[in-house]
Amino acid sequence: METPSADRTDFGKYLAPSGCRCGQDASGSLGCPLMTTPYQQYPQGVSDKSKVVAGILQILLGGFGAGRFYIGDTKTAVIQLVVTIVTCGFGAVWGLVDGILLLVNGGVDGQGRPLRD
Repeated sequence: METPSADRTDFGKYLAPSGCRCGQDASGSLGCPLMTTPYQQYPQGVSDKSKVVAGILQILLGGFGAGRFYIGDTKTAVIQLVVTIVTCGFGAVWGLVDGILLLVNGGVDGQGRPLRD
């Protein structure tokens, strides 16, 4: 069994099938399948969360960020809660508008999957 040494470099095992260095294709751009993954707009599948439930929760309890907590967007939900508290309730308008936008446009859950209808 051979042990790797610090002064010996074996670049042959890092060559892509085309003969280029790993990380470059024949045109010289990065793209080694061993080091990169294909870009996907959304992770596989659709969320188990409903945009209707999220929108109604957000309209009714938007000042508390209920719809955002439901879909897993905890950061935005906490910010909505803090804004509502700091503005003595006037920040709830943000929740109302956000709920309407969730119903009309939909959105994504905490894992980036589109909400189901």
